[in-house]
Amino acid sequence: MISRADLEQTFRKPGPMVVNQQAAPTQQQMQLQQAQEANRRELMKRQSKKPTDKNIPDGVENICIGDAVQRYRELREIERTMDATMMRKKLDIQDSVTRTQTPRYGTMRIWISNTAENQPWQSTSMDPDAFDFESETTATYRVKIQGRLLDEDADLGLEPEGDDETATNDSNAMEEDGDKASKKTTPATRPKMFSHFFKSIVVDFDRPKSLQPDGFTQIEWKRPETATNNPANPPNMSPEANFSQIEFERKGDENINITVNLQRYENPERYRLSKPLAELLDTDEEDRAGVIMGIWEYVKSQGLQEDDDNRKIICDDRLREIFNNETLYFPYLPNAIAPHLLTLPPLQIPYTIRVDKDYISPSSDSGLQPSRPTVFDVQVALEDPLRPMITTMFRGQKHKEILETIASLDDSLALIVQAISHSKAKHAFHTSMSKDPVNFVKRWISSQQRDLEVILGEATRGGGEDGVGEEWNRGGKEGVWGSELARESVGLWLARQKPSH
Repeated sequence: MISRADLEQTFRKPGPMVVNQQAAPTQQQMQLQQAQEANRRELMKRQSKKPTDKNIPDGVENICIGDAVQRYRELREIERTMDATMMRKKLDIQDSVTRTQTPRYGTMRIWISNTAENQPWQSTSMDPDAFDFESETTATYRVKIQGRLLDEDADLGLEPEGDDETATNDSNAMEEDGDKASKKTTPATRPKMFSHFFKSIVVDFDRPKSLQPDGFTQIEWKRPETATNNPANPPNMSPEANFSQIEFERKGDENINITVNLQRYENPERYRLSKPLAELLDTDEEDRAGVIMGIWEYVKSQGLQEDDDNRKIICDDRLREIFNNETLYFPYLPNAIAPHLLTLPPLQIPYTIRVDKDYISPSSDSGLQPSRPTVFDVQVALEDPLRPMITTMFRGQKHKEILETIASLDDSLALIVQAISHSKAKHAFHTSMSKDPVNFVKRWISSQQRDLEVILGEATRGGGEDGVGEEWNRGGKEGVWGSELARESVGLWLARQKPSH
């Protein structure tokens, strides 16, 4: 038997009402909103009244001296042709950059070194191989990771020892080398820094957390989010996003192995493809647009489009293995390929942090450099050189100024055409008056009277016609009174008449 307690447990009572705690706008905020709305309406009103017609009215060429009107119309036709050609070329360039862009890669040289302080062999005369039973230690080490993109004409091997010494002894040595190279080559754009090529840098320590003096087994840097998508500029101007070297300091008095994981940054982002999709496109890495274009080209080459609906794809064995469907609509393709786009694995660089005396402070007889860096060369993606050029061409300040100048000239031209139209109307008015002043004045007075009656609501028969013309006196079916409109009007008028008593 169902009890009341069971019913109360099944049908729960409604929860408390949540009250919106949003504060009411103040009087000043309301006035500001009203002022902004009034300015917006005023701007829209001005724009609606602004003349936009730049075509000279017909008939102006008959009253002008010379062939200026004909030349203007020819210039207008040339302008339309140029606008269409420039727009087509712009779309062709953008489409070419988007469709035919080939991945470009460069060599990034990375220096990793470390120094040590307050080590047992540095602070006391203790044997470096002896074990220290004290739990609290002040021994520390500092790791420095530097990176610089090598020039295409530079040597891809290891740099000379002199350069390594400079990079190790001076923390700004890499930046100075970059400045010298920039002075020699004088590049048009700012050289990209080490942080611009990666979206995250993770350092993993090959030691359990319980054995770490400070309890940290991982150090991570992530690329700050940016509000702009302009690839020609650095992603962010803050120091956290623009650096050529990264350093960190930790406690420790023993050698330890670390792995530096560099997650590559590419625009547009590239993915590692799943095995069936990689076999279909014959590549292991591709961006989203390249995957969609590759599948579309495969569908067209194999004739897998449905005859009645070209958007519908009939999957063959290879596509069925990827999408697990017999058919697929092309607009749904971006969502269908999402599970097959995997994040690229990071570039892994192994390194051993050494705090022993032989590495930190070798003897002068050994001929070794103190804290000598380990050099690695990795491949990083380079941006398409056409992309910054197109961005500068279509989004640069000079391009904006040119567009503003053209818009200003168009507005001035529209005002001139409007003035020409008004002058043509005045010319027609005075010409007609000069030919037959009496009849012109009569027609003008009749027109003004009709307009006044319409405004005052006193017009009869739709505009104050006096009904004295010849067409009003002619009867028969072909006359005004025999038309269908006249019969309907008379019938409507009779229907409105009140019955007589």
